[in-house]
Amino acid sequence: MADFLLPPGLVLIAAGLLIPMVRGRARSVLLLAAPLLTLWLIWHVPDGIVLSYEFMGYGIAPLKGDALSRLFAAIFAIMAFGGGLFSLNRDGQAELSAAFVYAGSAIGVAFAGDLITVFVFWEIMAVGSTIVVWCGGGGAHKAGLRYAAIHLLGGVLLMAGIAGEIGATGSAEFRAMQPDSIARWLILAGFLINAGAPPLSAWLPDAYPEASWSGTVFLSAFTTKAAVYVLIRGFPGAEILIFIGLFMVFYGIIYALLENDVRRILAYSIVNQVGFMVTGIGIGTVMALNGVAAHAFTHIIYKALLLMSAGSVLYMTGKRKCTDVGGLFRTMPLTCICGIIGALSISAFPLTSGFISKSMISQGAADENLMIVWMLLAVASAGVFLHAGIKFPWFVFFQKDSGLRPDDPPWNMKAAMVLFAFFCIGLGVYPGLLYAFLPSPVNYVPYTGAHVVFQLQLLLFSGLAFFLMLGWLKRSLTITLDSDWLYRGLGQALQREFHIISGAAWTAFVDRIYRAAARFLATVYRHHGPQGVLARSWPTGSMALWITLLLGAYLIAYYL
Repeated sequence: MADFLLPPGLVLIAAGLLIPMVRGRARSVLLLAAPLLTLWLIWHVPDGIVLSYEFMGYGIAPLKGDALSRLFAAIFAIMAFGGGLFSLNRDGQAELSAAFVYAGSAIGVAFAGDLITVFVFWEIMAVGSTIVVWCGGGGAHKAGLRYAAIHLLGGVLLMAGIAGEIGATGSAEFRAMQPDSIARWLILAGFLINAGAPPLSAWLPDAYPEASWSGTVFLSAFTTKAAVYVLIRGFPGAEILIFIGLFMVFYGIIYALLENDVRRILAYSIVNQVGFMVTGIGIGTVMALNGVAAHAFTHIIYKALLLMSAGSVLYMTGKRKCTDVGGLFRTMPLTCICGIIGALSISAFPLTSGFISKSMISQGAADENLMIVWMLLAVASAGVFLHAGIKFPWFVFFQKDSGLRPDDPPWNMKAAMVLFAFFCIGLGVYPGLLYAFLPSPVNYVPYTGAHVVFQLQLLLFSGLAFFLMLGWLKRSLTITLDSDWLYRGLGQALQREFHIISGAAWTAFVDRIYRAAARFLATVYRHHGPQGVLARSWPTGSMALWITLLLGAYLIAYYL
């Protein structure tokens, strides 16, 4: 379609702006039809620059297609459809409106051919996602403010880097780079903040669990995976990303194992899984980058499924902590089954989608003889099974009987979970369906005897370790401190101390100024007041004498 000119993301953005204006059945049709129309438009975007114009002398390409951009845009549209279906019974118009604008801007990033367009949609994503967080109620307002502050910082870094890059190269084209200049380091930092990379990873588990039961599903999909997309596009093969990704992998595992809040467990798991992708981008080979793209696709689906399951529990019980739930498999069987499928997928269990995507990243490390990286990724896979594959379903649906007897959620929520569970199994059984759309031809067979046996052994021993250490893994009503304590705890304490010290200093300064002014006025009054020396009457002859002396002194000084 050479005459194709409509950026697909604008359809979702327009739908988001229309949502507050419609009600009832029309709103439901809009929530489901807009993502499907967007998906249809995405697959009709041809390769190359489709739409371009000049802005301040720079070439702007808001619509540029290739296999990678279509893959990410497609999963963003699928996620918008699944999130809309799951949220049909959600009353909040503002949340759904912001969520669709958020999804549309993520698609805009995927099709951006220049850095300026990337930045524009990047900031729209920040605004939309912040509103989604705020719509959670309760503590969501403060969490949303912290979320906005972090992403505004990321936006400032990104804008500074883009300005420097354009100034250095004279072009706004978005192309592969290496972090070899200050401007490119700033761009990389802006991307990594949205990916949940250290040292600011804590924004994700701080904000996402405070959103509503439906809002968290949307939040899980777009910000971090859009960051993965721009890292693939902008910094493939940047070696520093291997170390950052491995840190994220183990950071997410450790904090998820310590956490008691169900959705915070899954939020830390997002950081963990994105760490796998960042590591693959750092490896930078065709195999690794294909694995990253595939894993981003499958991760959006199974993570959304896990959060739909957790959101259904929250919707039906009002509970969000592991210590408050348990035994729900009795009355929420469908939610339990879908949660288990999502847990098996994130654990890369054979015949699930995670198995056919995560293993490609590990294979990329093996192909480059990065044995330590391969071993660390294998250990991390076992850790994923511990915190998300077993811990989440065990504590929520099994373990003790909490006495709660909720039913499965409404039909639309069940339909969304079943749809995404079907994707998890379908892609795991037929990996070629996904491999056909990856950015490069795939020469990889996931189902080899050695690979299947190794993965089953890894998961078996992880499961054994979980139940042997079950007494240690049982959670209590505790709070886990993360790096956000530096600005939520220490930062506020320093702010209070600064306020006290600065207030005292200001009071002392004002007092000294007041005293000095009072002394000055007293001196003026003493000399110029009614009894002052300068206010007295002076004889005319005396005045003439003093004037003569002063004039004489002036003349002497002048001639000398």
